[in-house]
Amino acid sequence: MTDQLQSAQVTPQPPASSPLGPVALTTLLFGAFLPMLSFFIINVALPAIGSDLHANAGELQLVVGSYGIANATLLVVGGRLGDGFGRKRLFLAGLIGFTVMSLICAIAPTIGVLLAARVVQGAAAAAMTPQVLASISSLLTGEHRARAMAMFGVAGGAAAALGQILGGVLVEADVFGLGWRAVFLVNVPVGLFALAAAVRLLPETRADKAQRVDLVGAALLALALVLLLLPLTEGRPLGWPTWTWVSLAATIPAVALLGVHQHRSEKAGSAPLIPPSVLRLRPMLIGLSLAVAFFTSFGGFMFVFALATQGEAGMSPLEGGLSLLPMAVGFLITSIYGPRLQQRYGAGLILRGWIVQSVGYAVLAVAALALWPDVTPWTLAVPMLIAGFGSGLVMVPLMGVVIGQVPPAQAGLGSGILLTSQQTCLALGAATVGTAYLALAGTSWGQGGALAAVAIAITALSLLMTPLTHQLRSR
Repeated sequence: MTDQLQSAQVTPQPPASSPLGPVALTTLLFGAFLPMLSFFIINVALPAIGSDLHANAGELQLVVGSYGIANATLLVVGGRLGDGFGRKRLFLAGLIGFTVMSLICAIAPTIGVLLAARVVQGAAAAAMTPQVLASISSLLTGEHRARAMAMFGVAGGAAAALGQILGGVLVEADVFGLGWRAVFLVNVPVGLFALAAAVRLLPETRADKAQRVDLVGAALLALALVLLLLPLTEGRPLGWPTWTWVSLAATIPAVALLGVHQHRSEKAGSAPLIPPSVLRLRPMLIGLSLAVAFFTSFGGFMFVFALATQGEAGMSPLEGGLSLLPMAVGFLITSIYGPRLQQRYGAGLILRGWIVQSVGYAVLAVAALALWPDVTPWTLAVPMLIAGFGSGLVMVPLMGVVIGQVPPAQAGLGSGILLTSQQTCLALGAATVGTAYLALAGTSWGQGGALAAVAIAITALSLLMTPLTHQLRSR
């Protein structure tokens, strides 16, 4: 996605005399905030969407997953297009497409129209988000760049937590009778405001030598993701028909074909979508492992938490959203102190984050088992605050720490691969964790037991990641 960062560092445009000012940086960060907000804001609206559009559980998972698949597949393509055509130009094009698709989602008459619009919305976000990191890298240096990178992480984390709160408020308020449609419509005025500011404030940058877009690699990645995620989302509600197992089995040769193509492309001197040489770097392998673990579990938890709180717990969309307020506060604390703590602890901050996060999810599991279904935003406040604080300590510094340990010549590609894995795993989490939760919820476990099982699994995963994180810290 952002291998353009590398070339931009060699010949930055505009020159150092025209830095990216605070207002322009805030405008640019909308490119990180809005796509992540749109991924999570609909979680609390899913029950209302299902009721209004007569969608089953698998289709509701696709409302989340289809957006993530399109976004993950095209992030690298969007970054390389920004190299050649100008990052400001691609940012504006992505922002326009994202805003228009948000409007279409808001007026969608059927679940099919909504899913189609979500795919295009994810593609538009893929044109916009890569330009954020690329512009930060080309226009800022030193401490200013490090702080802006941290703010990029904070924007994504805050959007994830605040998105579900805002979604709950909008669905509950039922403004002008819009119901769930307001969670998409809210993007329109924000997008128009960001567009007006970006046109005026953002400077244009582009790489001196743009890389060829690996369309074959992008198509193979898309094929592999669809073969994996589609049966995982649709299999359970359909009773696992034969095609779901065939699709899952076909994922293996699809991934193998992608790997062969990427290896041959790099050996021939081309610009593959996911260069094998970058994946062989030890810090990248560790960083990708941490990213896969974190974003898969995080995306899955946010999905099932919305279903559980508005299911047997009987919370309204507003109450379900407010249950996430302590998590948002945890992210806010991290945004204030995270950059300072990162300077002091480096990757050790991620290690501490895993431990704190495990405590939060463990307490949440106990609360769910002991109190369910009589849980409220108040009874869940402490574990959600702890989990949010720990998640922020992992999420905010992850990219900067990992990329900081990758050779400078590979930093741009490393950023792109990490962001692609982020979006892929958010969609994967909604599909896999969501499927496991729905399967357990339909048994004697119930929704409370299923939520507790998910929290316990994340607790165990967090603790398993600590030795791996320690290896990254010790380098």
